[in-house]
Amino acid sequence: MKGAESTPRLKARLTASAEAAVRSGHPWVFAKSIREQNRLGQPGELAVLYDRKDRFLAVGLYDPESPIRVRVLEKGKPQALDDAWWRARFESTIKRREGLFDTQTTGFRWLNGESDGWPGLVLDNYDTNLVLKLYTAAWAPRLGEIIQVITERLEPGRLILRLSRNIQSEVSRLSDVHDGAVLAGPPLEGSVTFRESGLWFEADILRGQKTGFFLDQRENRRKVGGLASGRRLLNAFSFSGGFSVYAARGGAVAVTDLDISAHALESARRNFNLNAAERAVVSCNHETVKADAFEWLDSSPAKFDLIVLDPPSMARRETQRSRAIAAYARLARLGIQRLSAGGILVASSCSAHVTADEFFRATRTAAVKSRRRFKELETTRHAPDHPATFEAAQYLKTIYLSFSS
Repeated sequence: MKGAESTPRLKARLTASAEAAVRSGHPWVFAKSIREQNRLGQPGELAVLYDRKDRFLAVGLYDPESPIRVRVLEKGKPQALDDAWWRARFESTIKRREGLFDTQTTGFRWLNGESDGWPGLVLDNYDTNLVLKLYTAAWAPRLGEIIQVITERLEPGRLILRLSRNIQSEVSRLSDVHDGAVLAGPPLEGSVTFRESGLWFEADILRGQKTGFFLDQRENRRKVGGLASGRRLLNAFSFSGGFSVYAARGGAVAVTDLDISAHALESARRNFNLNAAERAVVSCNHETVKADAFEWLDSSPAKFDLIVLDPPSMARRETQRSRAIAAYARLARLGIQRLSAGGILVASSCSAHVTADEFFRATRTAAVKSRRRFKELETTRHAPDHPATFEAAQYLKTIYLSFSS
């Protein structure tokens, strides 16, 4: 891929702390960390970073509209970021997924942003459809070349573009595309279907959350399916019912999807219908409840043998962190109250601003305060196709607690 043309090349020098962060592998350089630069830069331009002794430090994509001013692509030794470099990086990332999935799973992530060396960019696979999502407008000037690399190597039936809400207008200005645009393949109306561990799910890849489905929870859905036999499941913040379908196939006698969105619950019902060939899914009693999860858990007298608490992010900014930790503790307390003796609580957090230690501590404290006997079964983190190589990328954490009384 060719970088944005500029004369002279965009150069910047960083603060001492930013130098140390980049050397240690942190992929972001914030605007406040740039001590000086030789000129104004354009979106998508390659910015060369130097240390205080004028030695090469790294090179990355420049984004003048973002607090993350440079997203590092390569550090250490200078390299030509030409077509061969980009194709080699793409190939090495694709090869890291070799052996992870078979034909029973056609929904997974090919590129996971910074942790795969593609800062601010993800690429998800839904059967024959690919979804490219951008979180920085710095990729917009390079879209044509990105599309070429992706389509030549993976040969998708269709390639869809998704854009983070905060960059949609800027990307459209730079590249004349919009969120939900079909970049390759035939037009699309409605959702697509894909397989996960042999189960069928729909994904709204044009307008749905993330790229259409929460692929990052795949391994936890499998675990819940393995715990479900003979149990009554409550899936709070159920979205499209992924945990519930797994639990039904795993032998749950009844599952309840709880979500405040009627649209999400309709999707959950369709996902159950997609798996009508599974006898256990058909025989499982599936109920949906449209309500605020906190309020419903606090007021309902219902009891369950297995409860999944998987809320949306409760801390989208650092300033929300303390409030989020308290909310996770309250949610765990409410969930434990709805657990029958011998029940299992599965609590997840996708808030990057809340650390795993903070989340696990909040959940364990709620369990202790319940004065019920419990045992910690395990904790889990990121799925193998969603690697997290630096602290700010480590958003997903889940804890499993079994209550004997």
